[in-house]
Amino acid sequence: MTLEIGQAAPLFALLSDEGSEISLVELKGKNVVLYFYPKDDTPGCTIEAQDFTKKVKEFEKLDCVILGVSKDNVFSHCSFIEKYNLAFNLLADETSETCEKYGVIKQKSMFGKKYMGIDRSTFLIDKIGKIVGIWRSVNVNGHVDEVLKALKSA
Repeated sequence: MTLEIGQAAPLFALLSDEGSEISLVELKGKNVVLYFYPKDDTPGCTIEAQDFTKKVKEFEKLDCVILGVSKDNVFSHCSFIEKYNLAFNLLADETSETCEKYGVIKQKSMFGKKYMGIDRSTFLIDKIGKIVGIWRSVNVNGHVDEVLKALKSA
C-alpha cells in the first residue's frame, strides 16, 4: 500500500533513545515530522539530523515534534545524539515494522551488492493524525527548510 496525502498516518509505538515508548496516539494534538533515515552517524544522516536540530525551535513554535526513525538500536541512537548534540528523539525500528507500514524499505545497491534498506523519507502528520506532506528519496540539502515551509502552510 502506498501512502498518500490526506490518509490517516499508520500508527506506531517505538522505543526512543530515552528508553520510553513513543506512539503516534499519544502525540495526537501535535504536528509530527516523522523522518526515516538509513543509519546513525553516516554522512547524509548526520547532516539531516543536524539540520533538524538547528531548526527544532522553529518547529516547536508551530507545535510540532520531530522524530527520526531508523533500524538502529537504542544504544546506537544514544551515541548518535550525544556525539552531535541532537535536540529531538530518535526511534528504534529494529524489526522494520513501522518502516514497512510507511513504505520506506526499498532495494538499494552499494558496491554492486543489492540489499533492502531505508529510503530516506519524511512524513508531515497533522494534529489529528492525517498525513499532510510526503517526501521520498530525500536529498538532505534544503530538505528541513522545505518541511518547515510545508508545516507553516498546512
